[in-house]
Amino acid sequence: MKESKTDFDLIKPKLLTEDTGIKAWFTLKNAEWGDFNNEISGLNLGFNTPESREIVAHNRLTLLSSLGLNTEWVAYADQVHSNRVRLITQGGTYPETDGLVTQIPGLTLCIQVADCAAVLIWDPQNKIVAALHAGWRGAVGDIVPKGIDMMINRGADLQKIKVFVSPCLSLRNFEVGEEVASQFPKKFVDYKSYDKPHVNLKEFLRYQMVEAGIDRSQIEVREECTVDEADSLYSYRREGDKSGRMMALIQIVD
Repeated sequence: MKESKTDFDLIKPKLLTEDTGIKAWFTLKNAEWGDFNNEISGLNLGFNTPESREIVAHNRLTLLSSLGLNTEWVAYADQVHSNRVRLITQGGTYPETDGLVTQIPGLTLCIQVADCAAVLIWDPQNKIVAALHAGWRGAVGDIVPKGIDMMINRGADLQKIKVFVSPCLSLRNFEVGEEVASQFPKKFVDYKSYDKPHVNLKEFLRYQMVEAGIDRSQIEVREECTVDEADSLYSYRREGDKSGRMMALIQIVD
């Protein structure tokens, strides 16, 4: 395992530039990381991959160290494509959970993705944050509205909330069967341009946030598609079991 690289290529939410009380990142593939003996090239952060747990754990520890985060004060969702959101107060791995909310300064929330959207939500004034895993099941299960409601119930203000939606599948590459397409409002499914229905996950998530009362100007949706960006993003649809996992992280500054 190479040890020389400690600064990784990341995306930082643009909406965070004015907020000094919150930190957030979304990792990229970082294809040069690791060595040729790894099952999956790059900075794979997912235990649910063929890569050895030892290598993934090393990758996670190295990333967290490079970001200056306390490696024992990190919360992971053990994701199962559900709509379960949990309010948490300590680090660890939370089983059968796809969303985490906290008000605890210094506690970092983490979500892993390969084609699904990682959604980071924060209220910088009332100091409450959420990290949500939104694939099609979570999206139609209203995981984002549930996360927002939990934040509001804990004192968040809709006028202050900001959102980051990570790179994920684009309309062009999100082909689904009718059994999936029928669960989305028709305006977010393209039935005409392709042989099979295609879902616009990004716009559906944006719609849910606006419907919840968040101003469109407070929502950042990344344009990149995981399938198209082979050099910088993992994609399960493109790579199958050889796909690694990226990670979205958010923390209230201690």
